[in-house]
Amino acid sequence: MNAQGPQERVRVEVTGDRPMGAGSIGVAISGDNARLVVLPKEAVHWAHTVQAPPEAGFLPTSASGVFVGREQELTGLREMLTGEGSAAVVQPAQARARAIHGLGGVGKSALALHYADRYRSAYTLVWWITAESPEAIVNGLAGIAVQLCPEWARTAGPDERAAWAITWLQAHPGWLLIFDNVEDPAHLRPYLGTLNRGHHLATSRRATGWHKLAPKMALGLLPLEEATDLLCAIAFQDCAPTGEQRDAARKLAEDLGCLPLALEQAGAYAYRTGTDLDTYRQSLGLVLDEHDDVDDPERTIARIWGQTLTAIRTRKPLAVTLLHTMAWLAPDDIPRSLLAPLAPDTIALASALGELHAYNMIAFTDDRQGISVHRLVQTVLRTSTTPESDTGVPGPAPGRAEAEEVVKQALPVPPDNAQPEPTAPWERLLPHILALAESIPPQHPATAEAVDTYYQAAQYLYRQGRDAHTIMLRTTTLTLSEQAFGGTHPDTLTHRHNLANAYQAAGDLGRAIPLYMTTLAQGEEVLGDTHPHTLANRHNLASAYQAAGDLGRALPLYMATLAQREEILGDTHPDTLASRSNLATAYLGAGDLGKAIALMEATLAQREEILGDTHPDTLASRSNLATAYREIGDLGKAVPLLATTLAQCEGVLGSTHPDTLASRSKLATAYLGAGDLGKAIPLMEATLAQREEILGDTHPDTLASRGNLAVAYRGAGDLGKAVPLLATTLAQCERVLGDTHPHTLTSRNNLASAYQAAGDLGKAIPLLAATLAQREEILGDAHPHTLASRNNLATAYLGAGDLDKAIPLLEATFAQCERVLGETHPHTLSSGNNLASAYGDMGDLGKAIPLMEAILAQRERVLGESHPHTLASRNNLAAAYRHAGKLGKAIPLLEAILAQRERVLGQSHPHTVTSRNNLAAARQEAEAQQGSTATEVPKAVPQKPSTTT
Repeated sequence: MNAQGPQERVRVEVTGDRPMGAGSIGVAISGDNARLVVLPKEAVHWAHTVQAPPEAGFLPTSASGVFVGREQELTGLREMLTGEGSAAVVQPAQARARAIHGLGGVGKSALALHYADRYRSAYTLVWWITAESPEAIVNGLAGIAVQLCPEWARTAGPDERAAWAITWLQAHPGWLLIFDNVEDPAHLRPYLGTLNRGHHLATSRRATGWHKLAPKMALGLLPLEEATDLLCAIAFQDCAPTGEQRDAARKLAEDLGCLPLALEQAGAYAYRTGTDLDTYRQSLGLVLDEHDDVDDPERTIARIWGQTLTAIRTRKPLAVTLLHTMAWLAPDDIPRSLLAPLAPDTIALASALGELHAYNMIAFTDDRQGISVHRLVQTVLRTSTTPESDTGVPGPAPGRAEAEEVVKQALPVPPDNAQPEPTAPWERLLPHILALAESIPPQHPATAEAVDTYYQAAQYLYRQGRDAHTIMLRTTTLTLSEQAFGGTHPDTLTHRHNLANAYQAAGDLGRAIPLYMTTLAQGEEVLGDTHPHTLANRHNLASAYQAAGDLGRALPLYMATLAQREEILGDTHPDTLASRSNLATAYLGAGDLGKAIALMEATLAQREEILGDTHPDTLASRSNLATAYREIGDLGKAVPLLATTLAQCEGVLGSTHPDTLASRSKLATAYLGAGDLGKAIPLMEATLAQREEILGDTHPDTLASRGNLAVAYRGAGDLGKAVPLLATTLAQCERVLGDTHPHTLTSRNNLASAYQAAGDLGKAIPLLAATLAQREEILGDAHPHTLASRNNLATAYLGAGDLDKAIPLLEATFAQCERVLGETHPHTLSSGNNLASAYGDMGDLGKAIPLMEAILAQRERVLGESHPHTLASRNNLAAAYRHAGKLGKAIPLLEAILAQRERVLGQSHPHTVTSRNNLAAARQEAEAQQGSTATEVPKAVPQKPSTTT
């Protein structure tokens, strides 16, 4: 069968822009890089123009201040960072993995600190970041803005400061970022991918997960002689050791397994108490036999602590209390003021902390107002227990109650509506609240005070727009609330709902949806069916279903919630308008365009009246309505509405605001859908250039623009530009977002489609098959994107002439689309159209023509007479009639298609020219059948497959 019209065999996906009101120059707060921050124009200017002063930066201090050896490792790090790569990871050596993998004390941070100190003059900025969590990384980056742009940073929030820092790092070369104690390599992916003008150095206990991010350096224990040097440098600070003393140090170092942390603390004890090393070694009972495991850092540290703590307790009992308290807090930057309630006065506090510092138990910041404790020291302290009571029940964990109490007393007062919330106290306290939440001892009593502490911290993050980072706090709050109040207490229901929200914000719908369902069922029973909390839960469950592509469940919930909110809250309440807007987008996703547009038009009118013409929610409604017009092919309405929205964004927000860039991108996409590549491509090129300049080369929005421009090049037939740009975009998505991120899968799909358009099915088919397999695994077998991938692979098989693979896959996809999406969903109709074309290719017009007739009838009803897909179906049916010799049916269809395309696309559009040629050819065929002599039959011009977004 000759394909003379568009057959929609390949779905090319244009990456969508975020909703209006989001967007930014910025920093990824949630795991999918979706958290963005808007910076004012002047702040962006300063980020590009402010220069770092000589040797600017921030480095912590070590407890002992002594570093020996490691010359080979320092040289290796320098070679790794100045060679082909720009990142390196220091971790425990695999040769001793059984003993030290996952534990600290080997000197990773000390090595990184010494590297930074040695090569500081080679960098424009050296910045140390505690990197145990995404939140900690954001806070660490924020400090760069405070140092380099203090006047602006003083009034900015932590997210804005971090966004400014990223913009500065993107604009200036030659810096060094040190990420200390990384728990999950994925937390660094956005920064290693986006920030490429300097060096990254990370320390971590994790041995896996680095292969796509950075080369690793395995750090072993100190060689015996270097371990002896370190011990002697600390134990004999006032004079050089004698030969006998050095021999004693060598034996002790060997007994301590050459573990740097143990050596530092043993040396500090010996120096502080005046104990010679032989006596100290004997008193510890560390003359080991062959069965002793000296390579376990935790056991080694625990062994040397009995006498150390005894010595400290004898001199300063308060010091031991402070140390046990600090064991439950975050290891870095413990404010001295946080510990003040435990001491009778500031002098006693200073004296006790000084005693701990003398024994190398803690380190001070430069201003001595912040305190650090080694993580391995904390681990040992947390596992120590008090003697059992007479009842046989273990006593409370030392220091835990004190830690909870000082944190509770330090909680900032919640702001009133008239005052902005102070962020600095929260940002310094948050790591310590998180540390408490992560380390609750077994059998620890749940109290209302503890619930409130974690809840207040989570609410602060929520108010800052960091809901995805509240999961640990929300989980702890829910667990304690269940223990303290019961599983169905109203407060417990609230905490369960909040945890579901956090999971959804983080993109973890597999956890969010069951939690929403449980909370909704309990809320209906406890609070009633129409309680505001019940309605909120029902609405959010529907949104989670929608995000998961399960519109069959989302739509009924949205409709029920909207009806209840209209009745209870009123027709124009903000929650009612939100329900109406979400229901409209769900209708749009389900292909029910008639309902979607009517509801969107009503919502837009209400928001214009209530909120004003340029309110962000109004602009969002206008943008959504324009997108719906575009979906039904009514570009006569879509383009002017998008142009109006863009003009309003430019007037209200400025020409380079992220929301303005999103509007410009949507308008360009509408031009692309209208076939007006002369307007679409320049607008896309301009948007990409602006996003590269403002957001950076690998920001997710920049990647989306680059992918969309490549799709436009493909639509223009310029595969020489499209394929390399798509390949570049895919590589960047894989590096920045990860191999299975939805945007990465979209890029992979689009590159495969470009290969297919270029006739290179040898590259297209494996790429389509890989994308399908990943979507099946990640999104599920019946997700709309999975169905799209299955359809695309089938059409590639069809293009390769492999009908044995293509037709069964198309039949299965069509059946799934009908079952999952409904008979009239655009994806279902596209799948049916492709199946009909495949039947035609195999010569089975008995199956092809009835299916084409059915698809055309549905498209006329659902999409309208002049939608591009309707025209495609009409054109394909006419081609089938011609192939079957039914020219009496084909010619009227071709005449109608030509008239419509002339009216909609214009006289000179390629599709119009094709229709004109096809009609001429059909008429000449008819004349030939009637015995007329045709001198020349114009050749039918095949059209490229049309694309759906």
